[in-house]
Amino acid sequence: MADKLYISETPDDVKNAKGLHLITQSTPNGQATQILLEELAETYGTSWTTTLINISTNVQKEEWFLRLNPNGRIPVLVDNTQNPPFPVHETSAQLLYLQSTVDKDSKFGFTDPLEQSELIQWTFFWHGGGAPYQGQVSHFLYVAPEKIDYAITRFRNEVLRVFGVLEIRLSGQYTGEPREYLAGKGKGKYTIADIKAWPWIKNHERSSISKQEVQEQFPHLGKWIERISQRSGVQKGTGSKYVQS
Repeated sequence: MADKLYISETPDDVKNAKGLHLITQSTPNGQATQILLEELAETYGTSWTTTLINISTNVQKEEWFLRLNPNGRIPVLVDNTQNPPFPVHETSAQLLYLQSTVDKDSKFGFTDPLEQSELIQWTFFWHGGGAPYQGQVSHFLYVAPEKIDYAITRFRNEVLRVFGVLEIRLSGQYTGEPREYLAGKGKGKYTIADIKAWPWIKNHERSSISKQEVQEQFPHLGKWIERISQRSGVQKGTGSKYVQS
C-alpha cells in the first residue's frame, strides 16, 4: 500500500521518513498538533520529523499531498511505524490518535471514560463550533475581495457567543467551582481539549476581538489563555522551528 501512498513527486523527506512525520504550517490548526508533539517530547521523549510547507502556494492541493489527505488541508500526520504507513488528517483526529497511541500514561487525556468523554465533547465543540467561525471572520476581514459587513458581524458575533460558552465552563457559573482547564474533575486537567482550542483563541485580536473585550467579558477565558501560554511545550510548538526560513 505504501507504493500507492507515495509517488515520485512526494518530497523525499516525506516518503523516506521513519516514525512519526508531520507536514504542517504554523497556523492555528498546525500549531495544535505541533504543541502536542512538543508536550509528548517533554513527557516521554517522543521524536518525529517535520516537513514545513507554504499553503499560499497551494502545494497542499498537489496529488502527492492529496494522497495523504484528500481534503488538501494541513496538518497531516503520518505514522510510519504502521505497515503500511498510516496518515491522519484533521487536527482533532491527530490529537486523539497521538493521545491514544503515544500518551501511554494519559498525561493529556483520561483513563476514566466519563472524563475522557468530557475531553471529546470540548474538543469537538471547538472543532465544529469555534474554529470555523474564527476562520470565517479572518477570511472576510483579510481575504475576501470585498468587505461584507453582514458576514463580518455575523461570524464575529458567533465567535463571541462561543467564547461565552467557554467562559461559562471555566467560570463554573452553574457549578460554583471555577476551572483552570476544559475537561476533567474539579479544576480540570490540561488536555488535548485545551490544546485544540488555544491556538485559535489566543489569536482573538485577528478576529477583531480586543484584549480589553476578553478581559471584561471573558475574564476566566483570558486567564486560561495566559495560563496555557506559559507552558514550554506550547512555546516550542508555536516557536521559530515551525517557521519557514
